[in-house]
Amino acid sequence: MQLIKIYRRYIHDVQIALEALVANKVKSFLTALGIMFGVGAVISMMAIGRGAQAEVLEQIKMIGANNILISPATKLNSESSEKSVGSITLSKGLNLADIEAIKDILPTVSASSPIINEPSNVLYNGQTQTAMIHGVSPAFFKALNMTMEIGHYFTTKHAADGSAVCVIGYNIYRRFFNNDNPIGKYIKCGRVWLKVIGVIEDRSATAGNPGTDIGASNDKIFTPAQTMLIRFRDKGKINPDVMEGMARGGVGFIHMGSSIIMRNGNDTETPSSSNKTEDQVDQIIVQIENSDQLSTSASVIKRLLMRRHAQQKDFTITIPELLLKQQQETNDIFNIVLGAIAGISLIVGGIGIMNIMLASVWERIREIGTRQALGATQKDIVVQFLSESILISISGGIIGIVLGITLAYIIEISADIETIISSFSIIIAFCVSVSVGIIFGYLPAKRAAAQNPVDSLRH
Repeated sequence: MQLIKIYRRYIHDVQIALEALVANKVKSFLTALGIMFGVGAVISMMAIGRGAQAEVLEQIKMIGANNILISPATKLNSESSEKSVGSITLSKGLNLADIEAIKDILPTVSASSPIINEPSNVLYNGQTQTAMIHGVSPAFFKALNMTMEIGHYFTTKHAADGSAVCVIGYNIYRRFFNNDNPIGKYIKCGRVWLKVIGVIEDRSATAGNPGTDIGASNDKIFTPAQTMLIRFRDKGKINPDVMEGMARGGVGFIHMGSSIIMRNGNDTETPSSSNKTEDQVDQIIVQIENSDQLSTSASVIKRLLMRRHAQQKDFTITIPELLLKQQQETNDIFNIVLGAIAGISLIVGGIGIMNIMLASVWERIREIGTRQALGATQKDIVVQFLSESILISISGGIIGIVLGITLAYIIEISADIETIISSFSIIIAFCVSVSVGIIFGYLPAKRAAAQNPVDSLRH
């Protein structure tokens, strides 16, 4: 019975507070603006942060765990360049023998594959499209966690025999075959007919991170590395331009990385810029068993390749997972800063509530005195004004939640940034808004309750 009386007494105070807010709609709305924008900012910023985190995790999954990428250097460093002009070098660039040497010397390697690129026009049933042909080993698909939509990967026998088979990306499949089964059908890549034995599931990568593009397969065609070298082009062999240069004037040559050192009749050596050979392999992907061994393994690979390439650093080593984790750390710091800014806006909104409520106390001093004269206790006055600030915070929080969700979707559509709205961020933002109402509404409520009824009625 006593509890019912207390409930009825204080629910009446809450009703009075609600009536006061409804009677001053514009002032109540303006008071809640700070909370609205604060809650909206918290939800949208946390959505952006979670989206960025999910994107990085997806990229790490796409490039495969614990992978190391080795690529030909686009430009020799200055020290190596000076050595190459003044002395004979024997570097042949990246080649298949480098992969075997890495597997032999590194016990931590769980999978490895060359990547040999060749752009080509693809023809099927009168339709044509330009696509990149990748010559890889069967281990390539394991290293990059690729799964099949239809069919199967090529086998080690296909790889050893240089069989004319291929696995196609999802976009290639949709363009040429639509809903038809492509398995067993032939597509023409350049001058070579390849039999389709599999289709990789839909995969795409976000540009801007080193190494992540190798995990994208939608617009690519994969064939065994030996097939690429036998049936397309072995870029490690001397090309016709070099042979033509040899035929002129009886000059000799020495292979130097991606350049040819021309030796003339005076036994002086000059680098030829027009006669070029190329690295046999465009990239090497090496998967390490444990992520803790990535840096150590990369260091061993670097020393091994330097020794094999006559101390010419004509390659670069990249660890995409470490780069992506660094990006994730940067994103985390950025998200903390954004969250702090959004939190400050909530505090500013709370201060706004306190200022408006303090001003409201002085504006409604006669109302306070009248209620006290009619028997309202200090607790009744505290509950009334505290209820007003809490109701403002709750209404501002609800509108802020809608605003934050809407803003997150607008950012995702307009800026093409993935956003993920979580229930956790909504609950946190709402709880903080209610807490702001309680904390910043208590002082004005206490000030109102402390008024002398006689002095209040005189105003």
